[in-house]
Amino acid sequence: MQEESDTGSETSLDQSFHVLVGVTGSVAALKLPALVSELRQLSGVEVKVVTTEHAKHFYDSTEVPVKIYSDSDEWELWTCRSDPVLHIELRRWAHLFVIAPLDANTLAKIANGICDNLLTCVVRAWDTSRPLLFCPAMNTAMWNHPVTAEHVSRLEAFGYREIPCISKKLVCGDEGKGAMAEVPTIVSAIKAYLVPSS
Repeated sequence: MQEESDTGSETSLDQSFHVLVGVTGSVAALKLPALVSELRQLSGVEVKVVTTEHAKHFYDSTEVPVKIYSDSDEWELWTCRSDPVLHIELRRWAHLFVIAPLDANTLAKIANGICDNLLTCVVRAWDTSRPLLFCPAMNTAMWNHPVTAEHVSRLEAFGYREIPCISKKLVCGDEGKGAMAEVPTIVSAIKAYLVPSS
């Protein structure tokens, strides 16, 4: 089920904290329903999701009870000059952007400024005064490739915060570093940005 079809900025009366969850084409995307569920339990938090097409292979959208935006929404929303541009509307809406998982391909795209889908366009337009957290997830051999460290360092230089991957037995059977951080770890990192009630 998907809800919240609006894309525009919220009214000034809205005091909720807006978390945009990005999900890319890693098997760790199967944890999207659990991540969204835990985030929705936080007081005052509103969640929307932006997905890459390859990420859709790993999760069941019926298990994610918030609006999920994908590339087709970008093009369907805009039909004439006065229409809103979805990746700009989403960057205006979100107070925090967390990409979980961030696969090797999208990591490389972001590090090099490529914006060829909805998710990477949101990143390219992101207000760097707002937090962007990223959770790498890939095979151990891909993680150990020298270019990965370069890409992670470049994202950190942009002001983005890494939630480090962990070592475990991966779905492919390999054992080592590259698995996405556990959902409670990701949620705890996001909670640190929530403004306490006065």
